[in-house]
Amino acid sequence: MAETFMTDHRIFVLDTNVLMHDPSALYRFEEHDIYIPMVVLEELDAAKKGTSEVSRNARQVSRMLDEIVSEAGRAQIADGLPLTGDRPRSLQAASTAPAQNGEASRLGRIFFQTRPAATALPDLLPGNKPDNSILICALSLANEQPDAAVTLVSKDINLRIKAAVIGIHAEDYYNDQVLEDVDLLHSGHCPLPEDFWASHGDAMQSWQDSQGRAHYSLQGPMVSEWTPNQFVYLPDPEDEGTGLELRVDRIAGDSAELSVVEDYREGKRGVWGVHAKNREQNFALNLLLDPDIDFVTLLGAAGTGKTLLTLAAGLAQTLDEARYREIIMTRVTVPLGEDIGFLPGTEEEKMTPWMGALMDNLEVLTHGGDSEWERAATNELLAKRIKIRSLNFMRGRTFFNRFIIIDEAQNLTSKQMRTMITRCGPGTKMVCLGNLAQIDTPYLSETTSGLTYVVDRFGGWPHGGHITLARGERSRLAAFASEVL
Repeated sequence: MAETFMTDHRIFVLDTNVLMHDPSALYRFEEHDIYIPMVVLEELDAAKKGTSEVSRNARQVSRMLDEIVSEAGRAQIADGLPLTGDRPRSLQAASTAPAQNGEASRLGRIFFQTRPAATALPDLLPGNKPDNSILICALSLANEQPDAAVTLVSKDINLRIKAAVIGIHAEDYYNDQVLEDVDLLHSGHCPLPEDFWASHGDAMQSWQDSQGRAHYSLQGPMVSEWTPNQFVYLPDPEDEGTGLELRVDRIAGDSAELSVVEDYREGKRGVWGVHAKNREQNFALNLLLDPDIDFVTLLGAAGTGKTLLTLAAGLAQTLDEARYREIIMTRVTVPLGEDIGFLPGTEEEKMTPWMGALMDNLEVLTHGGDSEWERAATNELLAKRIKIRSLNFMRGRTFFNRFIIIDEAQNLTSKQMRTMITRCGPGTKMVCLGNLAQIDTPYLSETTSGLTYVVDRFGGWPHGGHITLARGERSRLAAFASEVL
């Protein structure tokens, strides 16, 4: 029986990697029809075994497809099954586009390949690879449905290239992108206009709290563009980072309350021997040391000081102030080059090679001991208060009164990031560090990274903060390499 389609809508042929990347992709194409080739079902079946996120997603897709076809006969499957009504409740709120003109949102139909493709394999595609089978399905649909726009959706770049060569329109899967351009991601700080005092000075009200800290109240149209815990500053002529620096505490309508930030630069207060070397680092330390901030994200290129500042703030609040019981540091284990294979030892011993950044920065923070004995005693103390944990064993855990550091967070998916953040119990602070220009995980990009996802979603939350560090402070060699390479 031939499949029949609603020709006034588009037909999207889904590749396996789209469903394994986002199981809810079945419900992300609004009123348009989707088509599942038989080879996709075969690949889902082959990928369902295991405990990885890909395997879990494959099993979830299989369960969702089973719910769709469970009560349908072969004739109904060939005619297409509706994607309305019985979709998972957790996806109903986010599965469709916003309704327009007061009309309810609707979804299209799902079709499965029920017969061999009518189009032969072109000579340009030798062999019988799964990708070629998907291309044949898309090509056959395009020939059978000349009035419909057939689009192959895949996260495989090479498959999209091959589709373009043989005349099939192909697109990437865009629904998992948080932003169209990563440059649209807010930096957590912005300059005030040069005429700020002239235009707003008379309207500002100021007062001091019990600790002598200056606060200001401001009203005006620019407030609508600010978010809580964003930093605003008045640039000084020489850009030395010594001008007025304020943090947005509260926003109500077109009015905002601001407070002067603490100064942790050279000659001022240090944090475990570390001083801020530029404006952005000073903003970061203000967020890291604020007990009312539960979630902090720090973006920046190599050498901007993300790990050093975070570790110093964690040690100060764990050892000096006893605000947290211990520091937990983790990262996703994605190698830069070839995998070196099996690592012996306990969980912490297996993770140690991945934590070179932790060890390097600990050496910087503990180099000030006057004797070898003092350094050894300090290192033994730190070993008891700093724990290295693997992301693979985080599911089901709850952390109370911990200072959690997730390094290289740009390699996490949005689902993995959600799993990690929901591990936090009362009194826990989480800090995510990363560089969006150094993503090593397949199928992730700057706009689909879990780190981009949480920076965008937590913007405006009164207990979260974000700073993008721009200036490299590692060395002149590293700074020049980041700029020109």
